Amino acid sequence: MGTYTAVIERDQSTGLYVGYVPGWAGAHSQGESLDELRANLYEVMLMLLEDGEPALSTEFVGTQTLEVA
Repeated sequence: MGTYTAVIERDQSTGLYVGYVPGWAGAHSQGESLDELRANLYEVMLMLLEDGEPALSTEFVGTQTLEVA
């Protein structure tokens, strides 16, 4: 077990929240609310951890806002 950072977005066409853990293949889910997304993502991560700790290929650093003229 460990602590992982999930990126969360909201799909404009469906209104669903979508979350994934950068660099962890298969660690993604969706939900109608943030609570549902969190529960769904937690379940997915538990299942993936049954195969062992992930070898993350990336590390979440942050976000940046870019202005393009």
